Amino acid sequence: MTDAPAGSLDDALAHAAKLMPTRPDLAQRQGEEILKAAPGDPRAVLVIGMAKRRLGDTLGARAVLEPLANAQPRSAQTQYEWGMVLASEGDEAAAIAAIRHAVGLKRDMPDAWRALGDLLTAAGDQIGANGAYAEHIRAATHDPRLMRAADALCDDKLEVAEHLLRDHLKAHPTDVAAMRMLAEAGTRLGRNGDAEALLTRCLELAPSFSGARYNLAVVLYRQQKAAEAIAHIEALLTEDPREPSYRNLLAACLGLVGEYQRAIEAYEGVLAEHPHWPKVWLSYGHVLKTAGRRADAIAAYNRCIAMAPQLGETYWSLANLKTVPFSPDQEAEMRALLTREDLSVEDRLHLHYALGKALEDAGDHAASFEHYAEGARLRREGVPYDADKTTDHMRRAKALFTGKFFADRVDGGSGAPDPIFIVGLPRSGSTLIEQILASHSAVEGTMELPEIVSIAREVGRVDKQTNLYPEILAELIADERVALGETFIERTRVHRKLGRPFFIDKMPNNFQHIGLIKLILPRAKIIDARRHPMAACFSAFKQHFARGQAFSYDLADLGRYYADYVEVMDHYDVELPGAVHRVIYEDMVEDTEGEIRRLLAFCGLPFEAGCLRFYENDRAVRTASSEQVRKPIFREGLDQWRNYEPWLAPLKTALGPTLGAWRGIVR
Repeated sequence: MTDAPAGSLDDALAHAAKLMPTRPDLAQRQGEEILKAAPGDPRAVLVIGMAKRRLGDTLGARAVLEPLANAQPRSAQTQYEWGMVLASEGDEAAAIAAIRHAVGLKRDMPDAWRALGDLLTAAGDQIGANGAYAEHIRAATHDPRLMRAADALCDDKLEVAEHLLRDHLKAHPTDVAAMRMLAEAGTRLGRNGDAEALLTRCLELAPSFSGARYNLAVVLYRQQKAAEAIAHIEALLTEDPREPSYRNLLAACLGLVGEYQRAIEAYEGVLAEHPHWPKVWLSYGHVLKTAGRRADAIAAYNRCIAMAPQLGETYWSLANLKTVPFSPDQEAEMRALLTREDLSVEDRLHLHYALGKALEDAGDHAASFEHYAEGARLRREGVPYDADKTTDHMRRAKALFTGKFFADRVDGGSGAPDPIFIVGLPRSGSTLIEQILASHSAVEGTMELPEIVSIAREVGRVDKQTNLYPEILAELIADERVALGETFIERTRVHRKLGRPFFIDKMPNNFQHIGLIKLILPRAKIIDARRHPMAACFSAFKQHFARGQAFSYDLADLGRYYADYVEVMDHYDVELPGAVHRVIYEDMVEDTEGEIRRLLAFCGLPFEAGCLRFYENDRAVRTASSEQVRKPIFREGLDQWRNYEPWLAPLKTALGPTLGAWRGIVR
């Protein structure tokens, strides 16, 4: 670096551009030297403004870039940089407008498209964000052989893009740009595992490919592999510590691994610089709710509504607190929003669920049911569910997992007694049981952990057309069962913060994997949280789940799922007597201390009076019952389903004989 630009002005500008990503301070000095030689040169002024923004000097960048943007309305790079300054100041609407103007002037600006996607995501416009991210990939693709695939991605012709990219990779197997594009297609088709494999290979070939690293972190997060995602995000933050999309994703991942205080601090850092991002306020509200900061969560949700009233998820988040009534003005606002033709399906279904809760609180059960049913109908359209597959899996599990099957496999599996699994149907009292157990000095509550489901998929996925699970479990030798058990213990270690000897995994769907659990974790305890089928199923029906539980959006599917669940649990009562302890919610309400004593005895734990005062436990709770379990047990919820009985005939029919035999063979 010399004190004055060497060679031509163009060479000096090129040198400044080369310095910008890693040494913006030196780039700024270079720009200042250029101005001495060429006073007023707009390119040098732009270099100085860019450098100031990257150095965090937002005020200095504004002073330089605002007059330049006004003087050069047709300069795409200037408009983009000015938009980024506006974003840093929290003026997201103006930032979006400026960056849209920039890419309208020049489409080949991958960084601008990426920034636009981030801004639209934060503003709650996911459809617009997806389009911007697709344009980002197209703009970043310079290989003419990949342009057709990039165009197909932008036009949402995912199968066409996938076919073109697979053909290209057959001839060019190390083309990391094509791998990243194929991963994008896979992600949008719901094939997150395939996308993860592609992006991992990308980084093996090109470790500095930050775009692929960020995409991999997102894919890992969507699969709840938050600990792995965090490692990639932290690597990205070493390169660009101020990038808000990285910091926002880090906060979300920290929440998934139970680092709630760090997550809160990360969100607060982003919001301090970008206070007008409604989706970040929404996410911030979620983690505050989980941490038990109810009033702060409500304030965050209301802040989000003030900025983006059309964001239906925010209203549902307030309703999902279960203890917060809506005001007449809020109810009127939700009704008005539902009349808008431009409302997205996602926003619409959330508003229906929220209005259902508001009307239920008001005692208008007929209107309430209409909104719950419409929300469920809209949700069902986006999450197909095949009840026959669930029934088939149940029957195959019954055929395989006999007493003899387990007697022949008494060796193998991890010797760790640490896990306590709580299984059953969602909304059946599992969070209450978890809160009671987590109030014991030897037990740590975590959350609904995805590891058993992930292990089941890994073991059962022989190829994409054939699922040999659970039958393939019969082929596992003792050492493999030990390894899988230790894998579970190791993967869940990140969720254990307190050093207690036992921990809880309350993923309700794990009842489908009891055979796997007994094979790989034979000393684990399993608790079946059960509730009256009409109460449990209707409570699930009116609940919009963030992910999974696709069976819950149709009354007939719900009844059939519950019947399948009871049938397979009855099977384990016979084939593995005493292996599962059943807690009936209604019995817990009637005889709380007696049921708690029996529960602790099953887990091999001495009685502690603190378990009776579970509502005093201020631990973080992630589920829909988070506010309810912070209060003593109440009877009012036992028969709420009866208010809706006139509309529940499909549920009763699907439940069939289970309706009279739901308590199971043993308690």
